[in-house]
Amino acid sequence: MATQRIYHELQDYYGREVTKTEDLKTNACLTAARPLPSFVREALQCVHEEVSAKYYGCGLVIPECLENCWILDLGSGSGRDCYMLSKLVGENGHVTGIDMTEAQVEVAKKYIDYHMNKFDYQNPNVNFILGYIEELGAAGLKDESYDLVISNCVVNLSPSKRAVLQEAYRVLKTGGEMYFSDVYASRDLPEEIRKHRILWGECLGGALWWEDLYKIAEDVGFLPPRLVRASRISINNKELESVVGDCQFVSATFRLFKIPQENSAPRCEVIYNGGITGHEKELEFDVNYQFKEGEVVKVDKETAAILQNSRFASKFLIRPVGQKFTVAEGCGPEKVKDKIQDPFKVVEQMEARAPNQTASGCCGSKGCC
Repeated sequence: MATQRIYHELQDYYGREVTKTEDLKTNACLTAARPLPSFVREALQCVHEEVSAKYYGCGLVIPECLENCWILDLGSGSGRDCYMLSKLVGENGHVTGIDMTEAQVEVAKKYIDYHMNKFDYQNPNVNFILGYIEELGAAGLKDESYDLVISNCVVNLSPSKRAVLQEAYRVLKTGGEMYFSDVYASRDLPEEIRKHRILWGECLGGALWWEDLYKIAEDVGFLPPRLVRASRISINNKELESVVGDCQFVSATFRLFKIPQENSAPRCEVIYNGGITGHEKELEFDVNYQFKEGEVVKVDKETAAILQNSRFASKFLIRPVGQKFTVAEGCGPEKVKDKIQDPFKVVEQMEARAPNQTASGCCGSKGCC
């Protein structure tokens, strides 16, 4: 598929054919009704009903430690995540949404004043841009201008995933993070699937083989991707299932950090100080590392570099292995474990623990939250 043809078909699909969540032909782009912290529920409840109705994401993209952050949302659609995040970052933070579908951007812009009044902000801390996520420079976005780049079931729709990650890396500040949910395939997809218009629009035809994400991210300059969570996708559409065959799909959330080589760190022991909103006592950083307040945890060099050089630095006590913490008796360090990278392995482990769990749409079984 030529790039311009993909753009045109996606604009048509999300601007005309899909006008509300119920118009989707598979459950690949639906969100699980996962338990949400009260502060997130409150932020979501503030979002205007038309904005929420035209939300098609495949996960709830909520990184931790958001106060005062500048965030860029790639493929922001109707603006649901942007408005939720605009409340969470506070009036001194800022959220920019970029999307190539004019109808979606118009909906998002329509409710800026509504949400700023709702949040009691004196000045808007959110804006929306019509543009391509592969061409952020053309949209006027400057180098190293954001703390976080997020994306919600959008990268798979791009004809050039490498360009998306390159641009995200460029606009991120040093120590910044790309935190995103997307759809991944169990293998490289054949042309029959990649050229299928509906499968592409439904977030499946453009899905990356998960191993390719690791290759592209490291080529661009990010540290290796950190897998946060994953869940199996079921299509539940016989016609489309026949096209897909034995290829499997998952929704997965990854985090990519922009940490230059010169900021590398030795293997360390860390203590989480607690206090991050919604994660005051325990921070589930990814599938490999969970940090409980006050406990010593051994981390590898990559994790140490991330914690020392990102927005998390003030939330941890960090010491190279060999130096001693003053800690309570019985809070000794855990052994560094081999990291899990394969999202399908995570899903298999979850299903083994809950064998009767039904395969579901993107991120879960109960549809949009």
